[in-house]
Amino acid sequence: MRNADRGGRSRLSRTPPRWATVAALAYAGLCSSFMFTLVVPLQAELPRLLDASREDTSWVVTITLLVAAIATPISGRLGDLFGKKRVVLVLLALLVVGSVIAAVAGSIVGVIIGRALQGAVTGVIPLGIAIMRDVLPPERLSTAVALMSATMGVGGAVGMPLAAYLAINADWHALFWLAAGLGVLGVPMIAWCVPGDVLRSGGRLDILGAFGLAVGLSGILLFVSRGAQWGWTSPLTLTTIIGGVVVLLLWGWYQLRAKDPLLDLRVAARPAVLFTNVAAIGMGFALFSSNVAFPQLLELPVASGSGFGLDMMQAALIVMPAGIVMMILSPLSGWLERTVGPRPLFTAGTAAIVLAYVFVLLWSSEVWHIFAANLFIGVGIGFSFAAMPMIIMRSVPAHETGASNGLNALFRSVGTSSASAVMGGVLASMTIEFNGQSIPSRAAFDVCFWLAIAAGVIALVLSLLIPRSAGEQRPAFPN
Repeated sequence: MRNADRGGRSRLSRTPPRWATVAALAYAGLCSSFMFTLVVPLQAELPRLLDASREDTSWVVTITLLVAAIATPISGRLGDLFGKKRVVLVLLALLVVGSVIAAVAGSIVGVIIGRALQGAVTGVIPLGIAIMRDVLPPERLSTAVALMSATMGVGGAVGMPLAAYLAINADWHALFWLAAGLGVLGVPMIAWCVPGDVLRSGGRLDILGAFGLAVGLSGILLFVSRGAQWGWTSPLTLTTIIGGVVVLLLWGWYQLRAKDPLLDLRVAARPAVLFTNVAAIGMGFALFSSNVAFPQLLELPVASGSGFGLDMMQAALIVMPAGIVMMILSPLSGWLERTVGPRPLFTAGTAAIVLAYVFVLLWSSEVWHIFAANLFIGVGIGFSFAAMPMIIMRSVPAHETGASNGLNALFRSVGTSSASAVMGGVLASMTIEFNGQSIPSRAAFDVCFWLAIAAGVIALVLSLLIPRSAGEQRPAFPN
């Protein structure tokens, strides 16, 4: 690892103010997470708006999840090699370009291309966490990381009512112009408020490793996200999953032998890192399960026996407070991490998730039941998302922080993609007839809650398997 001189680091640590650095990075995180729910209010209308089939318009959502999962670990490695701030600026620029392409597009192809570029910006969250490790003192790191981690849920939860408002009151292109404006504002904030990079790793970008990871992950995520629509046993579906697994196995074999691998799998295989990453799948699944199930449950007609009859805006406002809770809890999460360590905090977060879904499984006859359960989910996600990066950073070398946090974000993306596919499949297959239309039955939502409970329990068990020493060691900070 090549270190900058101490005098240069000292100058960079004095300016700009650390609070400005944290605020700028958190803003970038909010922008990236907003991209996941940007088009959620439009999903039902996209076939009409884009003059395309429902199968084709589903790619407007799927492509963002795919690109986010693939780009996040790659952008983390690029940040370790060429400078994290520089890569964050590039990702924000891609957000702006993609948003403009989608805003001016006259066909579904342009919208899908724009949404793909928007998905790449997800890499700013693990990069932001890595920057915080580089520039913040240990006593401020936990709270800052908790705030940055909270943006993963806050941007989507708070952005959903805004997206719903624009979808109801403005042309749909306004959503993409809004996204472009957010990205344009983020570029100078990062440029002025984030210090230059002082820590970079040696080596080069593993192009073959990046390509192999992209191909393998595409196969896995296509199976997860499109399997229900294509048919789980169809030749296309089986080809994607088998091909993806084979490519990832070959990729792992190559990574263990490469001189400058995209990711050091020996570090990723450490128990603390491995258990945290696998548990991250469950946490991602639990988070997105509520984003899929709760809005539909709230909006379905009361007379159908399945829902509460709220409109799009009202449902978004019921879901939104979970994100606000995550933001408010970030100082408490940081204090708890410093006091008891990240492992107990992670366990508490996973336990809160399980309790939230058990609550809504037993009591979901009133709107306030959904509201209360969603608040518990906000607590659980807030605690667990704050703990995971700290566990990772206490277990990997400083020069691999970006790539390792990017891998953790990848596992969360697998969880969110899985939730979108599985929950969507359950709600589409367990239906009743109402006014000539098929809508999800009440039993379908119960199955969704059981699945979320199972994901939370698995994450809870894995959190208990994380070695205690990982929660007791302090992160290694370079001089």
